[in-house]
Amino acid sequence: MAKIVRNQPIRVPRIPSEVRRLVEGRNFGFVATLMPDGSPQVSPVWIDIEDDYILVNTVKGRVKDRNTDRDPRVSIAIADSANPYKYCEIRGRVVEKTTIGAVEHIDKMAKKYLGVTRFEGPREGRLIWRIKPEKIFIR
Repeated sequence: MAKIVRNQPIRVPRIPSEVRRLVEGRNFGFVATLMPDGSPQVSPVWIDIEDDYILVNTVKGRVKDRNTDRDPRVSIAIADSANPYKYCEIRGRVVEKTTIGAVEHIDKMAKKYLGVTRFEGPREGRLIWRIKPEKIFIR
């Protein structure tokens, strides 16, 4: 896994096939962010993968979004819905937030998780987070 060294670029570790399978499956992620006082905050999220980045789609201004504006470090736990004792943890940073394609992406996630073609929840202010993994643990 990538080691953080000051003044050197962080390499994105390759996502192992076992982790890729969990992300691509219909498994929820639980993303932990840090509150201003340093306490953890955890939210269930739909997850996606693009190249070796983890994608999360959320709404601008939610607690987790405000937390990552201040401190981009996150941890995501993903349990296998078929066997919750099989899971992974991905620690990394939100390196990009974009509105481009976010509505289309939430529709893609609604298809994956709900089997519908259009997400019926909030469509305004959607963001895609691109998370760069720094450490990956498989259990």
